[in-house]
Amino acid sequence: MTDTLDDRDERLGGFIERPRLDQYAARYGEHFDIRRDAGIVEVRMHTGGGPAIFSRGLLNAWGRVLRDIGADRDNEVLIITGTGRRWIAGFDPRSFSEPPSQWPGDVLYEQYSDGMKLLESLAFDIDIPTIAAVNGPGPRQEIALMCDITLCADDTVIADGNFAAGSVPGDGMHLVLQELLGTKRAAYLAYTGQKIDAATALRWGLVNEVLPAEQVMSRAREIASAIAAAPRTSRRLTRAVTRRPWQRRIVEDLRGGYAHQLLAASR
Repeated sequence: MTDTLDDRDERLGGFIERPRLDQYAARYGEHFDIRRDAGIVEVRMHTGGGPAIFSRGLLNAWGRVLRDIGADRDNEVLIITGTGRRWIAGFDPRSFSEPPSQWPGDVLYEQYSDGMKLLESLAFDIDIPTIAAVNGPGPRQEIALMCDITLCADDTVIADGNFAAGSVPGDGMHLVLQELLGTKRAAYLAYTGQKIDAATALRWGLVNEVLPAEQVMSRAREIASAIAAAPRTSRRLTRAVTRRPWQRRIVEDLRGGYAHQLLAASR
């Protein structure tokens, strides 16, 4: 971000202060380690400093942190990754031990709202190029597959496990697979729960590069630095072009699909 924009804001007055890295890094520190170097902001999921455990709190935090990152003009490229050798290490039993059929209506709605904002915020609130550095296996990979560039460790496994678990594949992963692989193949993956290894994911176009786990972040930073060297306006308008298919797909399908999933879960 150039000083010219800050100077303009101060000269004209009336501009609301934008989120600052130190503020939102502290606010979301329970779930993310957030740091920035030369405009490249890295968001690393964690739980207690170790691999992230997916919880309803983490789900809620994702949409909110993405909005703050998107509103910070000092951010130029976004890298998303996990901790250690797992993208996400599992699910928090405290969040999901009680079946949705026992949730009050307002709790069910909050789950629906947070689920929508996870992907909507990435597609609509992030105006800068996005890179996912998938550091290993784990669930909830839809946010990684929606990034402009997706790198993954060679032990990464991709799957849609909703139907196999008795759920409806409506919370985002099936939508992402439909967009990237087509209706027929995505339906097969939904019904069978077939696991896709990293080599197959590369061959099918789900990811852009497969690397040894210890090289994933360094490669992500290398690509991010090359992107950050381009003119700021070109970067942001290229992002506007690359995310349009996701915006269309989300507007058309995400809310309906997730409503179907919650309807089945709350029966």
